[in-house]
Amino acid sequence: MSNPGFSARKPQAGRRVVSAIVVLILVMASVFTLFPIYMGVLNSLKSEGDMLNNILSFPSRLEFGNYADAFEKTEFMRSLVNTVAVAVIGLAGIILFASMAGYKMSRTPGKASGFLFGLFVLSMLIPFHSIMITLVKISKELSVQGSTFGLGIIYIGLGVSMAIFLYHGFVKSIPRDLDEAAVVDGCGEIRLFFVVVFPLLLPVTATIAILNLLWMWNDFLLPLLMLTDSDDYTLLLSTNMLFGEYNNDWSAILASLVLAMLPVILMYILLQKYILDGIADGAIKS
Repeated sequence: MSNPGFSARKPQAGRRVVSAIVVLILVMASVFTLFPIYMGVLNSLKSEGDMLNNILSFPSRLEFGNYADAFEKTEFMRSLVNTVAVAVIGLAGIILFASMAGYKMSRTPGKASGFLFGLFVLSMLIPFHSIMITLVKISKELSVQGSTFGLGIIYIGLGVSMAIFLYHGFVKSIPRDLDEAAVVDGCGEIRLFFVVVFPLLLPVTATIAILNLLWMWNDFLLPLLMLTDSDDYTLLLSTNMLFGEYNNDWSAILASLVLAMLPVILMYILLQKYILDGIADGAIKS
């Protein structure tokens, strides 16, 4: 006769093994992801000699002057203002246009709506490198190259497709009864969207905001192509100026990169509770 208690313990033991393996994989992935950040922060506090001697060792003396040096050399405040301006313009446009388009296409079933939605989804598959030359030529013709405002407008065009995809799926979770009740109360379509629907889109809006902020904040290639005056440089472009032809100021470079990542990390911490929920709801319901 088989032992029922023994049979019940086998699945439990198997689940524990699987859980332990998953935890181990996640820990290894976390170490792999965080190690470069740790190395950047560690070496940003070293002198040039300490860094060249051993990049893995702790600093013999904390060199906080590296941050003051990076702050001055990159003109940090001006670069930060430029980066924030680009991000605000891009995020505002993406959230405004994508939320309205995603809501309208989700609430308007039909072949035309489905075709338009399909075009937006299809555009997500086109690699940026295949359109960047054309994009630069068009931006010159439209006189938007060389300004933070023009760069923000281009980010709107490039980022709106994914945002529409997420909004389109999330709107399906909002009951149509709310729309009908608002219309009965005298709401027009625009007021219905901004007063009734848009506040309910907060989780997916936070997700779209943080994902696009990370993209714009960390992007190097598009600002390099679009910004021609050093007065308009973003944080990464200003940091890139620290790389010399024959010598690189690594202490200032690493300190500048640490300073550049602090604002976006702070925003991520503030909005992290919305991110996974928004991505899951938007992707699954689409």
